[in-house]
Amino acid sequence: MTFRLHANVDGSVDAPVLVLGSSLGTSGAMWRPQLPALTRHHRVIRYDHLGHGDSDVPTGPYTIADLGQAVLRLLDDLDLPRVSYAGLSLGGMVGMWLAANAPDRIDRLVLLCTSAWLGPAHGWRDRAAATRAGGVEAVADAVLGRWFTRGFAASRPEVVAGYRSMLTATQPEGYAGCCEAIAGMDLRDDLARITAPTLVIAGANDPAIPIEHARVLADRIPGAGLRVVGDAAHLASVEQPDRVGRLILDHLGGAADPPGTVSPGTVSPGIATAGTVSPGSASTGDGAMGVASAGDGRPERSGWKERMDG
Repeated sequence: MTFRLHANVDGSVDAPVLVLGSSLGTSGAMWRPQLPALTRHHRVIRYDHLGHGDSDVPTGPYTIADLGQAVLRLLDDLDLPRVSYAGLSLGGMVGMWLAANAPDRIDRLVLLCTSAWLGPAHGWRDRAAATRAGGVEAVADAVLGRWFTRGFAASRPEVVAGYRSMLTATQPEGYAGCCEAIAGMDLRDDLARITAPTLVIAGANDPAIPIEHARVLADRIPGAGLRVVGDAAHLASVEQPDRVGRLILDHLGGAADPPGTVSPGTVSPGIATAGTVSPGSASTGDGAMGVASAGDGRPERSGWKERMDG
């Protein structure tokens, strides 16, 4: 059986296309803080991973290839031969798979708060088992503690509560299946095959996927650059919507909007209904489970530039 993804489509039909992939335990609604700025320059496709949001929920386990192939079917259904792609956490893992295995489909690539390998595998399999036994609620508190910095959680409790609701609304089988996809994932040897111009973005305070993982990506993907966003944990795009939106637009070649155009007050985990299509259907977001590295256990360093943003 072929499984389909749900997606929201916003922006001009004549604009270049940007596909957005979200973290484990969220839907495409995660990207709403960036939507006003991004749709000024792009036609934006926000999809829900298999087992998430309104996408199909097949029985797990899944693989990263399963998730990536579902995105390719979505692009085919929407008649989109080539797109730019930005993904956070699990969304970034899918983006790396796409760029390495379907390079003709990916124009430019942005990888946020993500990793090519996030072991140990047994930790993810244990989480999958816990989720199937007790629902996503069983892991929700641990996940939320890594998605946001303490300062943001204290000052914006309503936002954190909204994202908790999004997380716990995820179907347990879908969440568990994606945990198993991360457990079986190792994209490190694929990174050198990525030819799309790539920007890697890390949250300076991300306990789920520390900056060492981002450095590995920037070292091994030819020509990639790395930007570190200050005062941001795992969901950096939610905590720092202006900065992340500007970095994405700068990399894609769109003119960034003035600071403050996307305000923190626009953060909302609700699902937009306008432009919704159903062409058929990690994140780690929550647990530091090992540092992806070179074969000797240390991140390789090369000539790319690492810069702090904010």
